[in-house]
Amino acid sequence: MDPRWWSFEGMHGGWVAGAALTAVRDAFAGVHRPVRSLTTHYLTPVGTGPLRFSGTAPATGRRTATCLFAGHQDGQPVVLGSALFGPARGGPAHTGLTAPEVPGPDDCVPVDLPAELALFARRLEIRPATADLPLAGGPRAVLVAWVRFRDDRPVDAAAVATLADVLPPALYARWRTPRPVPTAEMTVHFTDALDDGPAHGWSLVRIRTDHAGGGWALDDSAVWSAEGRLLAAARQARVVRDPVTPQTAAGTMNS
Repeated sequence: MDPRWWSFEGMHGGWVAGAALTAVRDAFAGVHRPVRSLTTHYLTPVGTGPLRFSGTAPATGRRTATCLFAGHQDGQPVVLGSALFGPARGGPAHTGLTAPEVPGPDDCVPVDLPAELALFARRLEIRPATADLPLAGGPRAVLVAWVRFRDDRPVDAAAVATLADVLPPALYARWRTPRPVPTAEMTVHFTDALDDGPAHGWSLVRIRTDHAGGGWALDDSAVWSAEGRLLAAARQARVVRDPVTPQTAAGTMNS
């Protein structure tokens, strides 16, 4: 696992999900069917050592394939999940989740997330597209930003899984003090926008907290291409922990 994708307590969850998708697709999906959904359960923070995947495809037909997988580090399970693959087929089209009307990336100012909280952010260029900012104590639990990979990689399904989790938890827009909000489970639903190949360049990412209470939060995120096509919608169940100081976070990252 690439240590440059570290996030607070462990490897970045979206990046781990993308790695799982790549492993499952190559090993179990058979023919190159597009992915339709990916669910990842995070059992424990993923470290920087080798992550080994095993899995099976208990339901593989002519059109769809459902694959189950587990990721292990040091012989212990750290992630579990499933992926659904299926080709395009005829059917009605509908666009219900449209991209918010925001300035383009050239009109937005880049922001650097603290390395001690989100080392992975150095792999990205992030430009907030609204007045909502992390740790600004704002009125809304929502963040919207233009994001692109600094290495200009194609925005394929694995990259979209990363982008679905790339912004801070939306509660950060209301807080002024950081605290760990790790993802316990994330499901990403991919659209047909990627069926003909990956997107490129900037993506618009929005994340919002639909509910928080009892030490848990429910986040909803969406990823659009630079042209405004919906690439994926995702939901996450998060654990909300006590605040920690940046020095404590750095100590966790270096341990």
